[in-house]
Amino acid sequence: MNIKLIAIAIAFLAILGFAYIIGNSYNYKFKQVEVISVNGAADTNFVSDLGVWSGSFTRISFNLQEAYASLKKDESIVLEYLKSKGLSKEEMSISSISTDKLFDYSYDENGRQTGSVFRGYKLTESVTIESKNLVIVDKISREITELIEQGVELSSSSPDYFYTKLGDLKIGLLAKASSDGEKRAETIAKNAHSSLGKLKKATMGVFQITGQNENEDYSYGGAFNTKNINKTATITVKMDFEAK
Repeated sequence: MNIKLIAIAIAFLAILGFAYIIGNSYNYKFKQVEVISVNGAADTNFVSDLGVWSGSFTRISFNLQEAYASLKKDESIVLEYLKSKGLSKEEMSISSISTDKLFDYSYDENGRQTGSVFRGYKLTESVTIESKNLVIVDKISREITELIEQGVELSSSSPDYFYTKLGDLKIGLLAKASSDGEKRAETIAKNAHSSLGKLKKATMGVFQITGQNENEDYSYGGAFNTKNINKTATITVKMDFEAK
């Protein structure tokens, strides 16, 4: 056989083989993969298991020692009151005393300060309670102003309610939301005369906690209600599945 013809034949076969490989590579690279994207959602109602309330009481006097003595007397009255409501010593905490000097300032017609008069020392102390007895926390927050009748200059905040097992609750919700998303994808695939393939991607949405039966808006960063004892937790999961 002519050596030249053999060389041409080999070169031709090599070209065909290279073209086949390139063609398959192109088809593989640009093969369209159909994707079904869904959002799975889950929510659950739960009850807070920890109540936190705080308040502060104040004394003002020109004499620092007198103000301090009066404030410590108020402290004893406050702690005794809380104890009478059923709280233990471990459920109560007292802050350190903060001290401020008070002044009355005078100004001229141009708004420039022209003088000041010392008005006394202001001493403030805060008390905080943390209890799993939410009934007591709620009752104290409503009735603590009774101490004003005993001469205690008290200011009170509204209580906050938390759930100490929030991590476990979130994991359970994620499982439910993922299952919900898969069911939605299966329904879409079935009605499109297709079948569901493997999960390609899953992204957790924002975790929201709102008051139960309250008309609260979700926030971009996630709502976190602390004012209601009864709450609702909601979470979403975005999932992408292959369609076969």
